[in-house]
Amino acid sequence: MIAFLGMGLLGSNFTKALIKKGEKVQVWNRTASRAKALESVGAKAFDNITDAVKDVDVIHIVVKDDAAVNEVLAAAEPGMKPGATIIDHTTTSAEGAVERTKAWKAKGFTYLHAPVFMGPQNALESTGVMLASGDQNVIAKVEPALAKMTGKFINLGPQEGKAAGMKLIGNLFLISLTGGLTDMLSLAKAHDVSFDDVKGLFDNWNPGAMVQARLQRITSGDYTNPSWELNMARKDAGLMMKKASQAGAPLNVIPSVAAEMDKWIEKGFGNSDWTVIASDVVNGKK
Repeated sequence: MIAFLGMGLLGSNFTKALIKKGEKVQVWNRTASRAKALESVGAKAFDNITDAVKDVDVIHIVVKDDAAVNEVLAAAEPGMKPGATIIDHTTTSAEGAVERTKAWKAKGFTYLHAPVFMGPQNALESTGVMLASGDQNVIAKVEPALAKMTGKFINLGPQEGKAAGMKLIGNLFLISLTGGLTDMLSLAKAHDVSFDDVKGLFDNWNPGAMVQARLQRITSGDYTNPSWELNMARKDAGLMMKKASQAGAPLNVIPSVAAEMDKWIEKGFGNSDWTVIASDVVNGKK
């Protein structure tokens, strides 16, 4: 028997997938109707959270944030079976994950943070990526079951909280990507280029394939032998901002990047590779 706490888009689809795999799942949600809706696919819903976790060996939870995880687990604790394992799929702070691991261990429970790079459809189809880090004995014990819930299970090693950090790092990329794409579409409108034409560009040009090489260039710390000089990149950023401003479609991301470019040009790095703007991060300077 498994308990699942939090019947949002991920939790509800995780539950449906587990049931399809033959698992018996008890569910709870603060809005009880969301849990009740899962009874139609075979889940057993409870209004009282302590009843939902009673006699259950493994408790999964996916809610909003650190505060919600702490609040829900505190409410569930009186009903928990001694020695139960808690698997937390919530995106949280690394500090929160470390603190919960320690606190629940002191109470005689096992807590493992296992955040995911998944959308609702991934949870339903058991695709996407699930991360975990911490006690390797714990991970070895639960990995077979967790691997069935995802397309790829990644064990990041013994460092507590590393999975939480990696999840936020990945999400930062996704947020930055969307911000950049939004600027790109604004510039397309400024040039009277249709969104279909923009999408057509990416049918023939895949900048995503450059990510690994760009990371290698940035983290190498070598910004000589430029493939794109900072001065030239800054010139292009200026053209972008000017055109967007003229069309009444101001950009959000590029102005901040341009301001950082200006700082490095003022330091005398205009002829360096434009990735020099990451130099302080790579070299540990403030």
